[in-house]
Amino acid sequence: MTPPGPSTTATAAGPRLVEGRGELSAAVVNALRSGGPPEYGAASVLKADTWGEDLQLALYLLYELHYRGFDGVDEEREWDPDLLRLRRALEERFLQALRAELCGAPRSVEAAFAPLLVEPVDLSGSLSHYLETEGELWQLREYAALRSLYHLKEADPHAWVIPRLTGRAKAAMVAVEYDEFGAGRADSIHAKLFADLMADLALDPTYGRYLDRAPAPLLATVNLMSFFGLHRALRGALVGHFAYVEVTSSPGSRRMAKAMRRCAAGPAAEHFYAEHVEADAVHEQVVRHEVIGGLLADEPALEADVAFGCEATVLLEDNLAAHIRGAWGQGHTALRTPLPEA
Repeated sequence: MTPPGPSTTATAAGPRLVEGRGELSAAVVNALRSGGPPEYGAASVLKADTWGEDLQLALYLLYELHYRGFDGVDEEREWDPDLLRLRRALEERFLQALRAELCGAPRSVEAAFAPLLVEPVDLSGSLSHYLETEGELWQLREYAALRSLYHLKEADPHAWVIPRLTGRAKAAMVAVEYDEFGAGRADSIHAKLFADLMADLALDPTYGRYLDRAPAPLLATVNLMSFFGLHRALRGALVGHFAYVEVTSSPGSRRMAKAMRRCAAGPAAEHFYAEHVEADAVHEQVVRHEVIGGLLADEPALEADVAFGCEATVLLEDNLAAHIRGAWGQGHTALRTPLPEA
């Protein structure tokens, strides 16, 4: 008897598809809607702006097939060879652009992380410092809507590295991720805490709700961790990314908790960041000494990759902060379209 083939199922609970922002992203959207291959010009990938809306949205949509998919889209499209071929071409452009931007960046873990371990005297360029001292409620709402594209799946991209680690690094990574996923309590999963934060800010906590409003600099920050997470060859870079998040989280979260309190954003909004202050101060030590230390004890050749992951994250987070501050400094929204009034 011939066994049945794989079922063809459409994702019912995934986010809705958004409209494309250029030839490449439109090709992905049309392919997902029609069930056919993506149709785009042969030179489109090479001509696309690596940091632009079209390429970054196309990459984000392709990565999302590995998370929750999209409403009405066949789940089998996750491994569609035509979509994977396009994703690979976009990833090559992404990686080339990152390496070009970081050609003079440190290649040792110590040099890459040293600036992050000391609180700078001048915090004028810090987005969290601005929100703590001057931010208004509408700006906190925009910031939460932007960050929701990651925080509603917080820790998921980093979980992909677990089967690629061994020994100390694996044990420590699992310990940190266990906390990120609520330590066995569904109501304490960090993604759930962020959904509660969004409700306090009168935002829609539906997964992927604000994708259509998210600009390219934000998409790039989420795409980076998905890119690193989906490639075993980039496991060192993903560890570097994760370490950056944990090292910088505690002081930034302390400032954000104060911002939420000052603007009376609500108890859940304040709690999300307060929860990260103490937890991530502990996580920082575990990640630096056990995850990175264990990985490099097993695979010392990955040190430059860990440093690259850290530096790439710094680059894209700085780009996003510059975009947000630039928009707010001119008195307009940092989103592609403004949020409705609370």
